[in-house]
Amino acid sequence: MPYLTECLNSLMAQSIGLDRLEVIAVDDGSTDGSGPELDRFAATYPDTVTVLHQANSGGPAAPSNRGLERATGRFVFFVGSDDRLGDEALERLVAYADEHGSDIVVGRAVGVNGRYVHQKLYERNAPDISLYDSPLPFTLANTKLFRRALVEEHGLRFPEDLPVGSDQPFTIEACVRARRISVLADYICYYAVKRGDASNITYRADHLSRLRCTARIMGHAAGLVEPGPRRDALLSRHFTWELSKLLLADFPDLPAVTRKSLCDGIAELLDAYYTDALRDGTGVRRRVRFGLARQGAVEALSRAITEETRRGAPPFLLEGDRAFAVYPGFRDPTIGLDDRYYEVLGESVAGRLATGTTFESADWDQHGEDLGVTVRLRLGVTGDTSSVTVALAQGAMPQSADRPGARRLPPTQPRPRS
Repeated sequence: MPYLTECLNSLMAQSIGLDRLEVIAVDDGSTDGSGPELDRFAATYPDTVTVLHQANSGGPAAPSNRGLERATGRFVFFVGSDDRLGDEALERLVAYADEHGSDIVVGRAVGVNGRYVHQKLYERNAPDISLYDSPLPFTLANTKLFRRALVEEHGLRFPEDLPVGSDQPFTIEACVRARRISVLADYICYYAVKRGDASNITYRADHLSRLRCTARIMGHAAGLVEPGPRRDALLSRHFTWELSKLLLADFPDLPAVTRKSLCDGIAELLDAYYTDALRDGTGVRRRVRFGLARQGAVEALSRAITEETRRGAPPFLLEGDRAFAVYPGFRDPTIGLDDRYYEVLGESVAGRLATGTTFESADWDQHGEDLGVTVRLRLGVTGDTSSVTVALAQGAMPQSADRPGARRLPPTQPRPRS
């Protein structure tokens, strides 16, 4: 409460009609008035709403399983009590599933109140996508339409001993087993709401709990998909998202024992699943942090995070046609981390340099009718700089530049050449 009422209202307003809708609401030992509110809706819509009351289970997995046990429809859709659906969501999703024979339909979702929802999957409608060559691994919430026959055929249920991310094993296995997965992107089906006090369970878990849950999820995924490019495509999400979020600006402030435990746990996952292809496909910032964690270099890792948080990306060291980001630990024999972790691979050196470029001065330079400008910049580059070329990109402006100070040219004045 009070989000629950808006959620239920969005279900009762579905254009698919109440005669085609079955709402199973599980009151998981609530203490905020949600139970009586659910009962009120059940009394108002007795042919549509069923309420199950149970003692608190500690997470969303058990209530989801109880709902599945009672479901009778051709399709099931999971809705968080904080969230709501677009008015036409279920009608459009079911019609799309019937049109294309889909086992799963992913409807467009957006975040509310600052809730982050990955959007790349929703660029266009897609009747048939793969888990392994699409952004689907970055959209693993269970807030999708699932054909119930698929769920029951494979006995899919939520792990009730997983406090965070319990929907991921369910969704991953459903996607692996599905005969067809579709995306409905031209209508907002789902509004994912961040509570005003950020008390959603996802935001409350501590670092070690999140690590343990991520390890369980990755192990489950690895058991479904053989080693190789397809497994890499799936697990890339967990390195890019869940594990990377354990090594952000708050890491250096954690207790020493927690930091060591995090590094030990991340190292185990890197040893098990971080292939050379995944390593080389990871941006240098994340790659260095993973590498230092893998080596148990807790203090160097803390220093790398702190320095980048305070001063931005470190300078580049150029050696021939190779560029290295000189984070702490680079070529430190006591750490022994391979240069490959520090090398800029498959990403824009120019883009990273532009981000760290600072503006020093600019002067007009006029010779007769020729008007030019001399700009002084400071770049974070060391080593062999003889091959470096600096060029102004269209629309480029260092972050430290004073934008309003430009001189307005008369209409007849020739434009400066760059």
